Amino acid sequence: MKEYVICHIIALITGIIIDWIVGDPWNMPHPIRLIGRLISSLDKAWLGDKKDNRADALRNVRKERRLGVLMCVIVIGSTVTLTTTIIVLAYWIKLEAGVLVEAILTWYILAAKSLYVESMKVYKKLTKDTLEAARTAVSMIVGRDTDCLDETGVAKAAVETVAENTSDGVIAPLIYTALLGPIGGMAYKAVNTMDSMIGYHNDRYENLGKAAARLDDVVNYLPSRISAILMLIACSVLGLFSNRYSVRRGYRIWRRDRRNHKSPNSAQTESVCAGCLGIRLAGDASYFGQMVIKPTIGDDTRALEYEDIRRANILMFGSELVVFLAIWAVLLALIMYYM
Repeated sequence: MKEYVICHIIALITGIIIDWIVGDPWNMPHPIRLIGRLISSLDKAWLGDKKDNRADALRNVRKERRLGVLMCVIVIGSTVTLTTTIIVLAYWIKLEAGVLVEAILTWYILAAKSLYVESMKVYKKLTKDTLEAARTAVSMIVGRDTDCLDETGVAKAAVETVAENTSDGVIAPLIYTALLGPIGGMAYKAVNTMDSMIGYHNDRYENLGKAAARLDDVVNYLPSRISAILMLIACSVLGLFSNRYSVRRGYRIWRRDRRNHKSPNSAQTESVCAGCLGIRLAGDASYFGQMVIKPTIGDDTRALEYEDIRRANILMFGSELVVFLAIWAVLLALIMYYM
């Protein structure tokens, strides 16, 4: 048993490092894309191809909600079954093969480098290209309407995405993978992918996506708060090297604004990021052509800058590095204990 625990930790560390160096392997088959295709196929089979849902008179609310629950069972069940089969077969073949497969799956699960690359595309478009190009770049990583955003609005959207996905795309999947292996990590990604695809308050997905949205709130409840604390730890270290980061302000804004969102989780890391950088995030935004009134997060201690996209990414990597070092410490402790 002890050798499998050590192998799991080695695979976890390896997967994190590969993600830092390589990022998402878009030129290779990606399990998250397969999950997305399964969700999309069930969506089309049950609600049809039209973007707008059927007329209210023809809708069966209870049926759609039951289908939403069924979708969760099918998608998560399929993901767990396939991941378990792959890992068991790999370890059955050889211990080293199991470590390799675990490391690759961990690489697929994490998205730190991908988040950095996609958000920095927005930064580069803002600094070297046109506003329209920057709007197109940010539209790839946010769910809001981007054609109405000015330069500051585009930069703010990118910062918010990095802040929120520090939990959703990095720390939360890392926690589940560390505790439950790639099986837990992939199950988390299945839930998160469903929420990102159908967890919307609109005519089409209000009922079908309800189960996925609520399940996503549940699985992110603790990780989002852990992520906020990790971000504060990272900020405390970064503050030693730059006055752009203030852990005291980050903690104060987190305590004050961490509930300034409809989601019980999204404002956790956004509030820390806003406070640490001394900027104001969130506020009203347009979704599917409709303006949604939302509270702000943070104080406008200073004007938001394009460079804040980079600073938010540094906070994100710093938060992950805290976990990485903790995992290394556990590995060294186990090796010394069993020597």
